[in-house]
Amino acid sequence: MKQNRQPVQPSAAGHRATSVGADASSLGVSESHLAHCHGAKAPLGQETKTSASTEDIRVIEPTLIGEGGASAAALEHELLVNHTTIGHTQSADPAMRATEVSVYYSDQQALNRIELDLGKREVLAMVGPSGCGKSTFIRCLNRMNDTLLGCKVQGHLELNGQDIYSMEKETLRARVGMVFQKPNPFPKSIYDNIAYGPKLHGLVESKDELDAVVESSLRKAGLWNEVASRLHTPATGLSGGQQQRLCIARTISISPEVILMDEPCSALDPIATAVIEELILALKNHFTIGIVTHSMQQAQRIADRTAYFHLGQLVEVNPTEQMFAQPIHPLTRGYLGGRFG
Repeated sequence: MKQNRQPVQPSAAGHRATSVGADASSLGVSESHLAHCHGAKAPLGQETKTSASTEDIRVIEPTLIGEGGASAAALEHELLVNHTTIGHTQSADPAMRATEVSVYYSDQQALNRIELDLGKREVLAMVGPSGCGKSTFIRCLNRMNDTLLGCKVQGHLELNGQDIYSMEKETLRARVGMVFQKPNPFPKSIYDNIAYGPKLHGLVESKDELDAVVESSLRKAGLWNEVASRLHTPATGLSGGQQQRLCIARTISISPEVILMDEPCSALDPIATAVIEELILALKNHFTIGIVTHSMQQAQRIADRTAYFHLGQLVEVNPTEQMFAQPIHPLTRGYLGGRFG
């Protein structure tokens, strides 16, 4: 993996990875293809970079939290100066492995030496206070941080033993899909949303094969019975929960090895959230899933392991049942116990 890449000065514009463009990038779509999809013009071979907002890049600076003023500050100081992650950071059969991964936005550090595996056919939940580095970390896994001005990534990242920086970005993002917080389907029909990725990557040779991929993807996303009679109607006419399932179907249409989800249920009602959670549990039989969530109840319902981030550090990782029943680090206990966050 490339290390110590020189940062570019960030602009003042804000950024959230919830756009149609971000969704397209997660399919391994180049800027030129994306421009064609939306009728816009973008320079061929040039990837648009945006700046990170302060919400995305809360830097590693001590704050007072939880367990009583000075003692809490002392805990955070120890965390920043001399911390070793507690628990089970490695998997016996990893799909992805992060080793000594640090992230900087210009001269501000957002992640510090993260070591974490995502196991095959595992759901890994990443939790922690806002701005602690969860989303920054998962954006490292398919190089979405490459689109951020001033972002520098250090360390080593592997997908099934292969350095992700030895791959073309489009190839990596086809193998490591991303589902974002806000569902944002392409301004196309339901059918064309699913068909776009397989056609782009040459995964089908005939209309019959494409039809089969569209139906299979929608079935896996639990959406087929709801949309089978209106495949050629605009995807934007679906409800929020249906649109999010459509985005998941679009992601799995190109058969990724890993699916990353950045708070996929935060904009959904409880019924739609329950449907997405059932879908995640079904999908883990075929995919590795990493999910960022602010819902502790959701993590307990769906995750095999839970990782707690705090101030850019990975504090603790353990099987979810153990993590919530007997958290080890005082900061983990404070956060899971609702004393801060």
